[in-house]
Amino acid sequence: MRGFLRCWLPPLAWMGLLFVLSSQPTLPSAPGRWDVLLKKAGHVLAYGVLAWLYRRALCQRPGEGRAPATLRVVSIGLAVAYGLSDEYHQTFVPGRNGNLLDVAVDGGGACGAMLLDWWLERRQALSR
Repeated sequence: MRGFLRCWLPPLAWMGLLFVLSSQPTLPSAPGRWDVLLKKAGHVLAYGVLAWLYRRALCQRPGEGRAPATLRVVSIGLAVAYGLSDEYHQTFVPGRNGNLLDVAVDGGGACGAMLLDWWLERRQALSR
């Protein structure tokens, strides 16, 4: 049980934080075009972290061994599925609306994080 919690508590806590943030009727705004840019960058970062946390949780022993490509694909799928559910959740929050473009941005963040993870793992393997 401790191993399960050690692996799955971080992504579950991150999902809880994303849920709380998406439950807010309004979010702080930046002036002009910066608002959209910063919010989309937030999506990329948030779902990139979520995909990485999923990948970490799916590995038997985090930090040991190489992560197979299937784990990265599953991690991306889980992050996108959570992004879909989060956008659907926002349709019930006054002042917010669901947006499929945000799901695409979330998926881009998840893919980017898994590409970075793969690149870092490959670079580490080559340096040995």
